[in-house]
Amino acid sequence: MLVDDEILIRESIRDSIDWKKEGFLYCGDAPDGELALPLIEEQTPDILLTDIKMPFMDGLELTSVVRQRFPETKIIVLSGHDDFHYAQTALRLGVEDYCLKPISAVELIQMLHAVSAKIDEEHRLKQKKTYTPDKLFADLCGGLINTGAAIEAAAQLDLQLIAPYYATVILSFVPSILDESEFSHSQVKAAELLLESTLIEYPELNYFRRSRTETVIILKNSHPDQISARVDDLIRVLEQRNAHFDLQLSVSCGGVHERLQGIHLSFQEAEDDRMIKKLSRQNKEALIQASIDHSPDSVLLDRNRLIDFLKLGNSQEAPGFIHQFADGLHKISWNSMYAYYLINDITLELVQTAKLTFRSDGNQAKMIQELQMKIRNIANAEECQDYFLGVFERLWIWRSEGSDKYGELIEKVKLYIRENYHNDQLSLHETSKQIGVSSSHLSKVFSQETGQTMTEYLTATRIGRAKEMLKTTRCKTFEIAFQVGYSDQHYFSNLFKKVTGMTPMEYRKHGSASVPVGTIAKGGQHL
Repeated sequence: MLVDDEILIRESIRDSIDWKKEGFLYCGDAPDGELALPLIEEQTPDILLTDIKMPFMDGLELTSVVRQRFPETKIIVLSGHDDFHYAQTALRLGVEDYCLKPISAVELIQMLHAVSAKIDEEHRLKQKKTYTPDKLFADLCGGLINTGAAIEAAAQLDLQLIAPYYATVILSFVPSILDESEFSHSQVKAAELLLESTLIEYPELNYFRRSRTETVIILKNSHPDQISARVDDLIRVLEQRNAHFDLQLSVSCGGVHERLQGIHLSFQEAEDDRMIKKLSRQNKEALIQASIDHSPDSVLLDRNRLIDFLKLGNSQEAPGFIHQFADGLHKISWNSMYAYYLINDITLELVQTAKLTFRSDGNQAKMIQELQMKIRNIANAEECQDYFLGVFERLWIWRSEGSDKYGELIEKVKLYIRENYHNDQLSLHETSKQIGVSSSHLSKVFSQETGQTMTEYLTATRIGRAKEMLKTTRCKTFEIAFQVGYSDQHYFSNLFKKVTGMTPMEYRKHGSASVPVGTIAKGGQHL
């Protein structure tokens, strides 16, 4: 059943598709939600297509009523509005998909077949009257099963489900921006091969396929940092292997949450991220078309510089940078759709990058909704510069929150090294084990936050203590070497000279404590 207030759209969808041939029954249409409800009660359609903006009862109100009264009916929203608020509200209400009009008959049929396959699968599972792993994981993500029932179902399926922390990731293979045609059979098989060959190497992960091109992964662990590290590692491996396939991989991540019910919260965050990425792709298509329609207004902007400034810039440098970056915007017609799509596209890219890079818990959906309202009010290049200044200030709050997050971890590592540098078996693996995070994650975070590797910091600590002992004690070189964590005197002497420029004996006679602890660069050289 179709609900849309534009009669041309209703007639076009009704008449342009051979419904019987495609395996569907077109059971009717209506111009608004109020007139549609009696028809829905009479026909009880399996799938409802609805617009959002309609008189009397709009699509969101209709969706809410149908979800309550006819929970088996699948709903697809077809809208001419790309506002993230509409998309997010529709998803929260439980629609199957949210698509921007106009939509071709081919795209619509592909979408309907995907929903039809889901309906068939749900009927099959209901007939079996039992949970499968995929159904359990899907219900956990959807918030449709309570903790007790989930634990019981997991026990019946012999699944290890219990952990202190959980997170979800949605992996999507999407067509390229300039080629929105349906995936070929070979591309789908390539996506399946890539995922199966990779996920089999991560036996601790739980996952289910939501569609032919989407897979939802559930991660669990006793330490939140280990989950984040595992996600980073999985994404890195997938992107490396995807280089051999003609596919575009989209990764949408939810945050780390406690308890089983946290899976639902994490999944909602991943869905928000996925929808933002989808809107971004659609916005890019519209931007490409608008740039063709308004070619004299088109401008080239260095997005890489903008992203780098987001990561490394500050408030003092921002006005000058934004003024220089936005210099080409003066020739844009601010009444054109091109201007809106351009600024909206840059905004989506900045927010996505900030969310991924800074690992913030900030409300991404709310921020985008507010920013899109501001974009509509931009009337000239000066107002656009002020807008971007505001965007940077808000995103830098996320950056500040993200940098503070690792401060306690770094101090724990430094304290552990200072208290155990004399142990010649001290290593990255042993330190990460004591701190409670993975070796790869600890190594990455320590280097990013301090500018040194852990080995360099350990070396600096040991050499600093050795210099102190050479000046304040009569211990022999081999004794000092042993006490600062080196069992080989010759190795210690060579390393000491590389760092200080003097042998231990020369330093004892002529040296001074001019090189502070913690300033050792790669290869043992002074910074």
